[in-house]
Amino acid sequence: MSKKKIFQLIGLLLVFSLLMVACDEAPTDEVVDDPVDEEVDEEVDDPVDEEVEGVTLAINHFSIIEGTTWSGAQHRAGQRIAEKYDNVDYIYREEVGPDLTIPFAEEMIADGANIVIGNAEFMGLPLKDIVDQYPDVYFASVVGSDVTTERNFIRYFPRQYQALYLEGLIAGALTETNSIGIVSAFPVAQVSRRQAGFVLGVQEAAELLGKEIDIYVRYSGDWFLPAEEREIATTLVEEYNVDVITQQTDSGAPLDVAEERGIWFVGKDMDTVGHYGWSDTSTVAISFDTRWEVLFEQMVLDKLADNPNPETILMLGMESSMELADGREVYAVDIMNDNKIGIEAISPEALPLIDQEILDLVEERREMMIAGQWDPFTAHELVSNGTGLALEGLPIPERGEVVKPAGEEPTAEWLLGSFNFDLLGTTILE
Repeated sequence: MSKKKIFQLIGLLLVFSLLMVACDEAPTDEVVDDPVDEEVDEEVDDPVDEEVEGVTLAINHFSIIEGTTWSGAQHRAGQRIAEKYDNVDYIYREEVGPDLTIPFAEEMIADGANIVIGNAEFMGLPLKDIVDQYPDVYFASVVGSDVTTERNFIRYFPRQYQALYLEGLIAGALTETNSIGIVSAFPVAQVSRRQAGFVLGVQEAAELLGKEIDIYVRYSGDWFLPAEEREIATTLVEEYNVDVITQQTDSGAPLDVAEERGIWFVGKDMDTVGHYGWSDTSTVAISFDTRWEVLFEQMVLDKLADNPNPETILMLGMESSMELADGREVYAVDIMNDNKIGIEAISPEALPLIDQEILDLVEERREMMIAGQWDPFTAHELVSNGTGLALEGLPIPERGEVVKPAGEEPTAEWLLGSFNFDLLGTTILE
């Protein structure tokens, strides 16, 4: 082949190559994915199935669970939360003192706990010492009087006083000796506040029915002292002629005394007849039931939403509710007895002994509190008895002092941390 022909062939090959490159770069009607489009398409077409992060709710119970109303109710709350949510587990420890709070908390965190609760203030407060070490864990403690909080340290307590007020109306109507007794633990804002709710109800019933009712309180010195509680209840019956008795302690001893002596008992924290089978409605006129799960659910939902700043003062009342796994709606607190709720919970044996005016008032006020339209501590003035517990920087108000006027709504912080006095008309026994 001549050199001329060789150069001609090389030229043709170069032209052909240029034409092929031009064809490759020419626009077409096909959609060509660029790298960005490919990344988007991968996210849309091949989603990663990530489960919502689960919650392990851990409760340190200060007492035993079985046979107590306080820890028993919070244990039931943990179980109800776990029953409702597939991605929530519940673990717990019993009889936890302040020296064991942190070791148990850290042990449970190692087991996956991301909400850790101390169900009494004296053994729950130590949790605040480790909140910074575990910034992704919610810690929570019941409020006794201290309202210290941190970003991830929640203080909680339900508005039990609302149900206690309704109980007080019923107790005030039932007493025939006009003497009512309270077996109590010790002076602290938590106790004074709850007793005050009951006292307001008794006093309102007394005014409506033209009675003069004495309310006697004696302290045992702790929450769970069955022998001491029995002794106090017996003294109240024998020496002060009480025919209706209630308690701000946790054992079943005061109920036992009421049953033995044939007087009316008004319960706390749980429906002891319906839940534990303690006694029956011939002794238990009414109880109130605390649904701690309503408060725990808010913590759980905040945690599931990965909320870094949960509400740190949690005080919910009858206006707040939760739907259980079985579809029942329960309010944070309510009157309850023998598995019945509301006005229907009043003992059938007690019902004929209660004036219709009181029954109507119980029903009306309960409905208003559920609707968030009424509260006993807002409606009534709160007048000091001159007794209670002096707190740091907060002495007990003088006897007869109107600490809060009628119609003024107290804040949750004030109710939880500053209610350090008994209401006028309460007799504190030595």
